[in-house]
Amino acid sequence: MIQKFLVQDSPMVAAVGLLLAFALTCMLLTKLSSFLPKDAGRAFAHDGSLSAGKPRGAGIIFVLVFIAAAILFAPVSVETMIYLMLIAGEMLTGYMDDAAEHPWNEYKKGLLDLIIAIILAVTYLNHNESSFTLATMGITVTVPPVVFAVLTVILVWTSINVTNCADGVDGLSGTLVLVTLTTIYVINGILGKGSDLQYLILLFGICILGYLWYNATPSRLLMGDAGSRAMGIFISIAILKTGSPFLYIPAAIVLILDGGLGLVKVALLRFLKIGILKHTRTPLHDHVRKVMGWSNTQTVFRFAIIQIVVSAATVYLLLMRK
Repeated sequence: MIQKFLVQDSPMVAAVGLLLAFALTCMLLTKLSSFLPKDAGRAFAHDGSLSAGKPRGAGIIFVLVFIAAAILFAPVSVETMIYLMLIAGEMLTGYMDDAAEHPWNEYKKGLLDLIIAIILAVTYLNHNESSFTLATMGITVTVPPVVFAVLTVILVWTSINVTNCADGVDGLSGTLVLVTLTTIYVINGILGKGSDLQYLILLFGICILGYLWYNATPSRLLMGDAGSRAMGIFISIAILKTGSPFLYIPAAIVLILDGGLGLVKVALLRFLKIGILKHTRTPLHDHVRKVMGWSNTQTVFRFAIIQIVVSAATVYLLLMRK
């Protein structure tokens, strides 16, 4: 372990680290938001024009605070240090897209995500076994490393992109990610896994809360791809370290449906000329607002409630297996 002198295995120091991370996130968002690129509004999103002119790319601030706090206040292994570098890589590619005069080509972003996902899979397999547990059934499965690597790449790439696609309503993606990370934190406690990431999950959640202070409806600033892509890759890392990666489905089901259905819809139409969900707007947060008349606040609360219910059911099943 790369042990920092600031920590010394002290719970008090770790707790102070959480408080400082929140305070620093809030302070830097206040002081530096004027230097961020401005959102141009999204032409095809419901009420997308309301975001025009707001500072965008705030993810670079709260993600950098998270990484700095992790290095200072958490005992970080070589494996975890690589993960932090990959999170920073996703954040930087997202921020460069946020700051670009013309949005990056989606294939370019997808390729960069794929490269980072491959590096993450190789890193994980260098430090962990190629096995996983079907936690709700209590079955452990060992697969060839190549198969595990392919599944890991799919998980990481999916998590990055569905989280990114779900970022379209003030406070929505941040709130859903908080619920998902809280679920993973509880799952780790039940399964007794991922202890080296438990503090980082809390730390990342604290930094997201600092951002949500300014992003709650009506928002003052937007995280952009810099935040959503970093959140997506962190979720994938956290769920991998539980040893039960398939729990990603219930732990992030609302993110998957909200952001993922649009990816599937576009991919089927573009590559196979198959049209699905012709009467459903995607992401789903646009459908419920425009078609069903939900307000932004209703969308955030109702989506979060659905995720909390599914997460509670999942936690209950895991507890019954103990």
